[in-house]
Amino acid sequence: MTTSRVWFITGVARGFGKALTEAVLAKGETVVGTTRDGNAAIGQGKGRLHLLPLEITDAQAVGQIVEQAWMLHGRLDVVVNNAGYGLLGSVEEASEDEITHLFDVNFHGTRRVIQAVLPHLRSQRSGHIVNITSIAGLAPGAGAGFYAAAKFAVEGLSQSLAQEVSPLGIKVTLVEPGAFRTDFLSDHSIRASRAGIDDYASTAGANIARLATMAGKQIGDPVRGAAAIIEAVSAAKPPLHLLLGSDALARIQEMYARFAEDIDQWRSVTLGTDFDRP
Repeated sequence: MTTSRVWFITGVARGFGKALTEAVLAKGETVVGTTRDGNAAIGQGKGRLHLLPLEITDAQAVGQIVEQAWMLHGRLDVVVNNAGYGLLGSVEEASEDEITHLFDVNFHGTRRVIQAVLPHLRSQRSGHIVNITSIAGLAPGAGAGFYAAAKFAVEGLSQSLAQEVSPLGIKVTLVEPGAFRTDFLSDHSIRASRAGIDDYASTAGANIARLATMAGKQIGDPVRGAAAIIEAVSAAKPPLHLLLGSDALARIQEMYARFAEDIDQWRSVTLGTDFDRP
């Protein structure tokens, strides 16, 4: 692929979006980045940066901004859905408004961008869609059920999408980070349900308390994470799944071990639900 790719990245003001934008610019490539107000303190590299305002929950605005981004250079090579935030609390505690808004940003925001860029990528017969999810979208823990559910939804959508667009020359990669030392655990990127039910203190409550102690001490380096994403996008055969971080790897291995155990223990019941073969 050409070394002067045009990247469209949502949510570049902080976290992975900012780290990735700066890494791409350092390589001399072009980034069309979005933030809610169209402003961001981005370290300039050799590349070219365009900043556009985008409220990801505004379906009409998403279409308009994607069109504007494409018109800047007449193509989009890499589309990164990064904008999102976390919600902490037990499943019972979350309010209707909290759940609705979380899905509107984390799932529907990603879905809106994908649907808006696909006509352009199909016409190009090329492009790469990168959806930033989370290890929570594969191996969730207590205290983040609805965040995990929104990321699960992006995972399912992306896996189907990859099969649909592969014959058209379009690639899809899911990036599943563990805990990275960004401001994701700050008030900028995470919210907590207002209610507090004592019965969940040892499960959801304990996990939320543990996360609070991790802020600023996460094992993941966002600069190295951004480099890993660029490496995957640049590969001749990019992955559908890209885990980032030793903690993410440990969590998925533990989840798959439990899954395999259930499959093995209940295999006879699973196979016993078919009609008898004639």
